[in-house]
Amino acid sequence: MLFISSSKNDHVKRLKGIQQKARVRKKQQQFCIEGLKEIEFAVKAGYPIASIFVKEGHANLLGKLKDDKIPTYAVETSLFEQLCFRKTSQILCIAEIKSHALEHLSLTTSDPLLLIAEAPEKPGNIGALIRTADALGVDAMLIVSPKTDLYNPNVIRSSVGCVFHVPIGMGTLEQIMAFLDQHNIKLYSAALTKKAQVYTTKDYRGAVAIAVGTEDQGLSKSWLQHSTNHIYIPMLGLNDSLNVSVAAGILLAEACRQRN
Repeated sequence: MLFISSSKNDHVKRLKGIQQKARVRKKQQQFCIEGLKEIEFAVKAGYPIASIFVKEGHANLLGKLKDDKIPTYAVETSLFEQLCFRKTSQILCIAEIKSHALEHLSLTTSDPLLLIAEAPEKPGNIGALIRTADALGVDAMLIVSPKTDLYNPNVIRSSVGCVFHVPIGMGTLEQIMAFLDQHNIKLYSAALTKKAQVYTTKDYRGAVAIAVGTEDQGLSKSWLQHSTNHIYIPMLGLNDSLNVSVAAGILLAEACRQRN
């Protein structure tokens, strides 16, 4: 195991580039994972690990991850801490990116429950949506025209590694709509339109997708023109909006209640 103590080390520079720049991740088709639990989730989900970095004195964390074919580096304590977002982290790795094209997304049931997010931008919100989808047993998540790299470190961290477990497909509005039609999936869109009905009045059994938009703009006019079933969550306080992951959680929880 090679020991690294300098920030000028080529392996450290490469790691930083992948951590910090979406264009580097796209070019290299690699991303960084921080934390043992998150790395174990990725390995379980079949993500190939390209290299591993451990804080000096913590080689025991390698456990099942140890593989003579995977380059592994011990990093001096202060340098390692500079590479981490969390002070408690003791292991990092570089992994290979997977394709999330819709043609690679397989639904394993005839009556799936899907969550759709249109044009999400904030990494924290994307991660929280994925974490919510995982908690409520969603069969897949579809992301329409994302404005943020799915493998942004903040997405991985806020999803607590669920990004590796939840099947995710990405595409344009037209591609997503075609996918729903192909699989005969009924669409419910969260929107404050004149024809929107209270979410608890709808039937979410069968093949169903629930769509949410951004917190500031909601679902786009183009999306709503393609969707006939609009639903909303009654707001009883002074505030007129919810965090998008909270709203998705409320809608999905009702769907799960009905389906179970």
